[in-house]
Amino acid sequence: MRNVSVVTEFILLGIPHTEDLETMLFVLFLSFYIFTLMGNLLILLAIVSSTRLHTPMYFFLCKLSVCDIFFPSVSSPKMLFYLSGNSRAISYAGCASQLFFYHLLGCTECLLCTVMAYDRFVAICYPLRYTIIMSHRVCAILALGTSFFGCIQATFLTTLTFQLPYCGPNEVDYFFCDIPVMLKLACADTSALEMVGFISVGLMPLSCFLLILTSYSRIVYSILQIRSAEGRRRAFSTCSAHLIAILLFYMPVALIYLRPTPSPWLDATVQVLNNLVTPMLNPLIYSLRNKEVKSSLRKVLYQLGSTFSV
Repeated sequence: MRNVSVVTEFILLGIPHTEDLETMLFVLFLSFYIFTLMGNLLILLAIVSSTRLHTPMYFFLCKLSVCDIFFPSVSSPKMLFYLSGNSRAISYAGCASQLFFYHLLGCTECLLCTVMAYDRFVAICYPLRYTIIMSHRVCAILALGTSFFGCIQATFLTTLTFQLPYCGPNEVDYFFCDIPVMLKLACADTSALEMVGFISVGLMPLSCFLLILTSYSRIVYSILQIRSAEGRRRAFSTCSAHLIAILLFYMPVALIYLRPTPSPWLDATVQVLNNLVTPMLNPLIYSLRNKEVKSSLRKVLYQLGSTFSV
């Protein structure tokens, strides 16, 4: 009988082809991570502290900021830990947790983008019925629903990945535990699971994207019916930030998961952008194009400055 040792920990090799760049990457990624946390916390404070921003659109933006705080926190602390010269080892449970929470937050954000597109659709296409359709109860159900279905998707993908036997190599050729790199280490035939995972990971973002596309098709049609140029400009301005955020979210997802031939270096580079840069840019996208958010942010920053100066 063959002696098989069960893997109890994995070694994260990091971003491919970045040897001897650990110090530079540590400073760069730490800066991104700090700015991401600070930017999204400020957006949360600005929305919570201003009663004018207590509307469905900003309620969903609050949840997006919460996701953008936790999403990079799945992989960044461990990556910064080993870039600073510490151990690259991660336990089996830690690896499974990384994969679960990465897909939980990623799926939640994907569904949340769809909900935000629906919110803009109702606001522009049915403005007189907006407060009735997007009631507090409906907003709460939609917000909880994004997390619920995200949890189901993440549980399915994590179970699919870690029900495989891992008994041989334990070096993960990536900076965190994700499905494609973990399947390469399994001691079993993974071709069927790769296909199931590909369909599962690709189906939900594609479905969400089609729903967003449908919403914005109706929005554009409704905006073009507005007679005044000022009215059209204001309607487009309420949607432009969301459209930019959607593009920043979906482009990395498509590049990483929907390409037939993976490239480790390209995947890692795009994943870093997805994990750190996009969550950092979201507060800028939503605040720079919104006078109400900017006004509330100035008040929050003034209050913080007054507190620390005392």
